[in-house]
Amino acid sequence: MIANLNSCNLKKQKLDVIIEQKDCCKWRGIACNNQTGHVITLDLSYSYYHSIKRRGEISPSLLELRYLNYLDLSYNDFGGMIIPKFIGSLSQLKELKLADANFSGPIPPQLGNLSNLHTLDLYHNQVVSPENLEWLSHLSSLRYLNMSYLDLSKVVNWPQSLSKLTSLTELQLSWCELPDVNLRSLSFINSSTSLQLLDLSGNSLNSSIFYWIANVSSNFVHIDLSWNKLEGGIPKGIQNLCSLESLTLWSNQLSENFEDSVKTLSCAENTLETVDLGFNQFWGSLPDLKRFLKLRKLYLSNNQLNGSVPKSVGQLSSLESLYLRGNSLSGVITEAHFLNLSRLQYLSLSGNRFSINLSSDWNPPFQLLRLDMSSCKMGPAFPKWILTQTDLTDLYLSNAGLSGKLPNLSSTSLFTLNLSSNLFSGALPSFSPMLQRLYLSNNRFSGHLSSLCATQSPYWMYLDISKNLLSGEAPNCWMQFQSLYLLNLGKNKLSGKIPSSLGSLQGIGILRLHDNNFSGELPSLENCTGLLMVDLGNNNLSGKIPTWIDQSLKNLVILRLRSNEFNGIIPFSLCSLAAIHVLDLSHNSISGGLPHCFNNITSLPTNTGVGENVELVWKGIEREFPNLIGMRSIDISSNYLIGEIPPSIASMTELKSLNLSRNKLTGKLPEDFGNMKMLESLDLSRNRISGKIPSSFASLNFLSVLDLSHNNLSGRIPSGTQLQGFNASQYMGNRGLCGPPLTQSCPGEGTEIDNKEHDNDGLISLGFFISVVLGFVTGFWMVCGSLLLKTSWRYAYFRFLDNAKDWIYVKTVVYKAKLQR
Repeated sequence: MIANLNSCNLKKQKLDVIIEQKDCCKWRGIACNNQTGHVITLDLSYSYYHSIKRRGEISPSLLELRYLNYLDLSYNDFGGMIIPKFIGSLSQLKELKLADANFSGPIPPQLGNLSNLHTLDLYHNQVVSPENLEWLSHLSSLRYLNMSYLDLSKVVNWPQSLSKLTSLTELQLSWCELPDVNLRSLSFINSSTSLQLLDLSGNSLNSSIFYWIANVSSNFVHIDLSWNKLEGGIPKGIQNLCSLESLTLWSNQLSENFEDSVKTLSCAENTLETVDLGFNQFWGSLPDLKRFLKLRKLYLSNNQLNGSVPKSVGQLSSLESLYLRGNSLSGVITEAHFLNLSRLQYLSLSGNRFSINLSSDWNPPFQLLRLDMSSCKMGPAFPKWILTQTDLTDLYLSNAGLSGKLPNLSSTSLFTLNLSSNLFSGALPSFSPMLQRLYLSNNRFSGHLSSLCATQSPYWMYLDISKNLLSGEAPNCWMQFQSLYLLNLGKNKLSGKIPSSLGSLQGIGILRLHDNNFSGELPSLENCTGLLMVDLGNNNLSGKIPTWIDQSLKNLVILRLRSNEFNGIIPFSLCSLAAIHVLDLSHNSISGGLPHCFNNITSLPTNTGVGENVELVWKGIEREFPNLIGMRSIDISSNYLIGEIPPSIASMTELKSLNLSRNKLTGKLPEDFGNMKMLESLDLSRNRISGKIPSSFASLNFLSVLDLSHNNLSGRIPSGTQLQGFNASQYMGNRGLCGPPLTQSCPGEGTEIDNKEHDNDGLISLGFFISVVLGFVTGFWMVCGSLLLKTSWRYAYFRFLDNAKDWIYVKTVVYKAKLQR
């Protein structure tokens, strides 16, 4: 890409052709020494002004620019090439900027030869550093170092290496995967005293980093340690940083009485402008902050603060941003809290228990850009003082106890308006043509939607007017809202046909018209190729399921057509919806068989991209889910499906809920049904399924809801910890089904056992009889036969009997005589 660049011989743009021109120093991105004419600056960074993003290689001929002291190749695309080692030979370089240029591989240690370098920017490349940063210690003149978004996970000596950069004033190492090392035991003999800006956000550092900060420099002006693993409170070492202007500790695990934290920062009370402690666990009440005279931005969102807000906050005359949302603060907010806040632009008090007591004719001293008082008690009427905020772009007043009619907001500068979950009534007013996001759900607006057509807002992206009392036909003016991404008109009383102009919204991603009275067939949405969610459930829509759904809506995640009057068969082409998470066609008049291609719907990716709450019948109960992470469901219940359940359905191994109940399905269950090991809910009830329950059902270990009732199943229920744990009613209505948890024994089981026992008894009796007979015969002939055949044995035997008789007689007489004496 870069070659033969000399004082007046320079390759332009791709630099693959040498252009001889004496006034090359006037080219954009080139600067020369006024006296010698040597090129000293080469800025080929991609930006608004340099519209060509350069690709390719960097040639060693760049070394011909011996006097180059500024090189910027940032924001180009070098295709993952390694940072060239020869850049370390540009000895005159003072500034080297290679940010976000798609470099990869290790950082060449030769960069340590650039002893004159005072700026090094390697931000956001795919480079991987070696196990140490020792080469950095040679850059003794370095004042600015940015290595954010590099992989420094193996550099355990990063604190020592950085402490040797004694001239460093700005250090940015955010999101570098810095290893969490114990910094309390390190020596800081050569520590920098000039370091002013430190950004170590997005790592996994523990609270010992405060020890390093307290020892490395006392001149810090900006410190950012957000998104780490800091615990405890703000250590006392920070109290010596008297020049501190900005302290950002957002999203850690810090827990301390907030009043003690304020005392730790007292040395900087004359300099502090920004304090961001949001998303931690600070507790206690808000102390008096009026001595922080220069405080411009105070972020304390999502902590555990309680008590009331002191009125002294109204004395912070420099305050521009005040974020207190998501705490447990309470009390009354009055005009005194804003007395001298003439510079206030951003105010967020939502998610607390405030009561807002501001008079209707109050004239605020400020002009806000953003106001969030959601979940505060403001009502009942819409606050008139808000209409004085002509610069307001974002207004959030959801769940604020407001009621009555909404004033005309067409003359405002609003980009975002959220008035959901209030009690506003009447017709919809006109809105600002600048409006991009409108949330009016869960109110009592009535009348027609025709006023929306008068808004003429080409920037509308989000429109949610669900859960109201709107009626009549939906207007057919949607072609003028080409930026629309989300449209939710669900849970109203709208009727008539769905407007055909919705089909012109090529950028729409979420379309929800559920729970209305829409009728007729679906208009074509085949041009809406970005649709992720189509929810038309609970209407009176009819006709066949369009084939363009699968042909054009390849990214569809949710298709919800339940409780309509759709008929015909399920298009086989629905199987091409590879990204589908929720397919709900239940409660229609769909007939025919289940497609045999369900095995194509197996990818079911985790990241849905749908940020809407979705109502699903989950485990037999309709519930609202805030997201669909891990959710995978198919519901085609209450239709007229016939035929067998195709074996391919068992390939949907990630499916968690399957409902095919109340159809006319027949045949046997697939033998591999147990392959769907992630199933939590299975309902096949009220069909005509026959045969045995496959033994693979015992593998469904996550199953918590099962209903196989009212079919023609038979045989023993397979043994498995889940299957025997269900109520017997989940199996009822299957005459041939037996075994636990049913009380009915399987046919023939009892008789078979009795027969076995009877057979065993017969065998024992016959064997015993034969043994006795054989033993008697054998014993008789062994004794008696011998006496008959052998005369001497016979005489000896009878003589033994006579002697034995005489001996017994004598012993008996003697024993009897003794007893008588």
